[in-house]
Amino acid sequence: MLLVPTVVAPSPIAGMGLFLAADLPAGTVIWEFHPGVDCRFTADEVSAFPEPFQARLRHYLYQEEDGLYVLCGDNTRFMNHADDPTCAEFPDGRTFLRRDVQAGEELTIDYHALDAETRAHGMQHDAPGANTW
Repeated sequence: MLLVPTVVAPSPIAGMGLFLAADLPAGTVIWEFHPGVDCRFTADEVSAFPEPFQARLRHYLYQEEDGLYVLCGDNTRFMNHADDPTCAEFPDGRTFLRRDVQAGEELTIDYHALDAETRAHGMQHDAPGANTW
């Protein structure tokens, strides 16, 4: 669940992006998993969804080290990839700002650091059950 004010708007990176709505300092926690807002699914649960919903859902999922898939239930799902991102994850899964970020800047994260499937298969992979960043 997002803990800071944001807006979704067209992104110069890809499609839509998540943008900060206030100036915030480095180290600010901007997201944490919140049951009831965010969801975790097993691979079997994801595979049980009918198409075309399953393919669309996979676009927004990321896979944790334990194999569970996470769906952010708010606009966090619009966060785009960057090789030098504004955000990173603490070991406990919370997302924080790596540097001071100004209002209007796009919030980004390194998908390779976040998503086990991206690490295993790359940004555009076709592996069964793969995310389609």
